[in-house]
Amino acid sequence: MILIDTTCISDDVAEKFFVCNLEKCKGACCVEGDLGAPLEQSELAVLDEIYPLVKPYLMPEGVDAIEKHGMYESDEEGGFVTTTIEGRECVFATYDKRGILKCGIEQAYNDGKVDFKKPISCHLYPIRITKYESFHALNYDRWPICSPACDFGEHLGVEVYKFLKEPLIRMYGPAWYGELVKEIEEK
Repeated sequence: MILIDTTCISDDVAEKFFVCNLEKCKGACCVEGDLGAPLEQSELAVLDEIYPLVKPYLMPEGVDAIEKHGMYESDEEGGFVTTTIEGRECVFATYDKRGILKCGIEQAYNDGKVDFKKPISCHLYPIRITKYESFHALNYDRWPICSPACDFGEHLGVEVYKFLKEPLIRMYGPAWYGELVKEIEEK
C-alpha cells in the first residue's frame, strides 16, 4: 500500500500490468456492468453544458434515452452515474465502423469541440476510487472483460500507474503523480 497525502493506493496499481486493447474487448466497459459510469458532482454541470456539442457524436438510441431519462441518474449510494440505453450501453457510447464502442464525449474532445475529455471514472479505469471522509482509496478493479488489456500491458511491460499517467495527473496533479512514481521506484 502506498500513502500519498490523502490517498491510499493499492500495490496492484504499481505492480499489475494494463493497456487497453480495444481490438479484443470492443469497448465492453461502456456496456457491461449494473449501472452507467460513476460521475463526480462537478461533472454534472459540465455534461449539461457540453451536451449540444456532443449530441451529434451519439447513437440515436443514446439521444432518445437522454431525452426520456436525462444524461445521468442517481445510484444506490447517493451519487450519480451516466444513464444507460435500456440497461446496456452508456448513453454517451457510440460504435465505430469496426463495431468498437467508444465515448462520444471523447470523440468530440478529440475533434476540438469540447475541452472535457470524458468522465474521470472512465478516464481512470481500471482504477476505481472510493472516497472516504478523510482520504481516497485507489484500487485496481479486476474484471474478466479486461483480460486482454492485462495481457497486452504485460506484453508491453506497462504497469497500471504508467498507463493511467494522464488521468491520474488530471485527478491529483503532477506533483502527486511524481510522488507516486518516486514511491514505486523506491520500493
